[in-house]
Amino acid sequence: MLKVLAIAGLILVRGPDFGPSDEMFEELKNAPTEEEATSVALDIWAAWMESGSAAADLVMERAVTAQSLGDRELAHELYDRVISIQPEYAEAYNRRATVFLMEEKYDEALRDVNEALRLEPRHFGAWMGLARVLEQLGAKEEALIAYREALKIHPTLGPARSAEARLVKEKNGQGL
Repeated sequence: MLKVLAIAGLILVRGPDFGPSDEMFEELKNAPTEEEATSVALDIWAAWMESGSAAADLVMERAVTAQSLGDRELAHELYDRVISIQPEYAEAYNRRATVFLMEEKYDEALRDVNEALRLEPRHFGAWMGLARVLEQLGAKEEALIAYREALKIHPTLGPARSAEARLVKEKNGQGL
């Protein structure tokens, strides 16, 4: 009986078996080619889709489908449900922030993307979302910082590199 309790204690102390590992982020940062970085990034995104709750994962899957089909209202409602089930699930906040951004509800998008980053500071997608919100609000210098944060995590992230180059040109008076 004591042995069973000790094993159960180890399982509880070990922590969650979901979400991307530190090794995945190291691989992403040090990937020798853009193709390898993209492959690792896709693995990280897949890991972010795991919340640790089967119920939340099911609702999340439905929310992502609704969003991809353009049903923002349903997606928003489903992301709300995921967050109520798993309030510490960064990807649900990130995805809901994207819906708010598409709806031009920048205060709500900013709130959610900040929550996603609080929960998962290595979330390069959330850094991109933050940068996009900041750009929409006219805070280009802060947006540039956010794009650069995304690039620290995912150095080959094409949209972040393009946005960084564009904002640097604008900053230097070379905008179109």
